[in-house]
Order: sequence, then structure tokens, then C-alpha cells
Amino acid sequence: MSDRTGRRERPPLTNPASERVRSVRGLSRRSARRRTGRVLVEGPQGVREAVGFTPERVVDLYATAEAAERYAEFVEPARERGIFVHEVTDEVLDAMCDADTPQGTVAVVDWSPSSLEGVLAGDPRLLVLLTHVRDPGNLGTVIRGADAAGADAVLVSDASVDVTSPKVVRSTAGSLFHLPVVTGLAIEPTLATLGEGGVRRLAADGGGAGTIDDTDLAGPHVWVMGNEAWGLEEATLAACDEAVRVPIHGHAESLNLAMATTICLYASARQQRA
Repeated sequence: MSDRTGRRERPPLTNPASERVRSVRGLSRRSARRRTGRVLVEGPQGVREAVGFTPERVVDLYATAEAAERYAEFVEPARERGIFVHEVTDEVLDAMCDADTPQGTVAVVDWSPSSLEGVLAGDPRLLVLLTHVRDPGNLGTVIRGADAAGADAVLVSDASVDVTSPKVVRSTAGSLFHLPVVTGLAIEPTLATLGEGGVRRLAADGGGAGTIDDTDLAGPHVWVMGNEAWGLEEATLAACDEAVRVPIHGHAESLNLAMATTICLYASARQQRA
């Protein structure tokens, strides 16, 4: 029996210890991701966006019979585009996934970071540079927020968490496939390159003299964000053009990194779209 692409259907995958299952689960390890150039995309939202935006990069899609029926709006298009959809049991899906509670579907996707040169060639107006982000959920949420705010790219330092880790990929909710993400950047040289490219460097810092409410955000600029615990290093602050703070009107001591970044990006988007 064959599917609509003319390929012979395969029986469901039922052995959690099989070589294929181990190779998919192996993508939870950074070494395997670097060796293969592939990432593990878990859950319907991420898989939907991978199929919809970069179908040519989807290597394989795995889904339980129930999930294939429930998420037919992207499973069927995946089949029509020549992506092989493997039916798996719940046990096999559990063995493949990094998440504690898999949501019925997972995909293996080819992914590689963009380049800073390529981003600057597009005359970007809104960027964010993450300098020492260590929490995977924060990094993924920043990428998602940058996507929603219409940022041109997300730049990630070599001192930050790995963008391709399963938790980061899940946290992006598919936004990883929507906008350029540049990784492995040295902070000071990157800031110098941005400045030479006419991009204003705004350090998001609680001690900034100005606030996002009274700062001109209409021109091209990059928000430079620091570590969740200690913020920005002195050398990084010195390399920026201006330090800007998010005003806190209540009694909270500070904002979560991802929340503060999203607020800054939306302040920029509001002015740039006015």
C-alpha cells in the first residue's frame, strides 16, 4: 500500500529501543545537533510552523495516530510536500522526546544560524542582542517576542545558552523558523560591527538615565540585554551608545529578562510604526 506521494507506507514504529528512535532522541544532545545540523521540534505548534515556513528543511515528521488525525491541517500538507509522516505509538513518542509530556507529534528539522553580515545587508531597523542569557525558556521566549514585535533578527552571544536545545526550540513556539537568529557572537566585536553599520546600540539597564518612554526609538537600533542575574557587564555598557531603563511604576524590584526584552521591543515597534 502506498501514500498519495507514491511511496510505500510503512508500519507504525512500535519499538522504543530501535535505532531510529535513538537517533531522534539523540538530538537532545548538543554534540548530535552539531554533528548533524538538525534540531528536535516537539509539539504541534512548533511542527506546524516548521512545515508551514520551512518545509524543505523538515527531514521527518512523527505522530501518533490520534495526533495525525487531530492535526491534519499540517500533517496532510506535510505528506503532500513529500515529507514522510511516520506513525508511532505513545511509547515511541515518549522515548523520542525531551519534554516530560509529549503532545503527539515531533519533527526532525535541518537548521543553521544566520550570519551577522546577512542580517546587516538587509538594513535592519530593530534587533536584539542577548549577551549572557543562560535560561533556555528565557531565550526561546525572547525569540518569540522578537518575532511578534516584528524585529529583523535576534543576535545571541557565544556566552549564552544553545539556541538549538529542545527547551529553547519549544519555547520559541515555532518563531525559530520565522526570523533570522545569529549565534556564537563575541559581544564587543559584534557591538563594534553594529555601530559601524549605523545601528544605534541601546543597553537595557536599570540604571539608565533615560526610559523607553522618553527615548527616540524611530531609527535603526539594537537592544542589548544582559544576564538574568547580574545584567550587563561594564565593558558591554561602555560599548553601547546609551543606557535605557524600563520604568517600574509599582513595587516590583525588577522584570524577568524575557518580559523586559519584549517590552523594549514593543516600545520600538510602536515608534517605528507610528
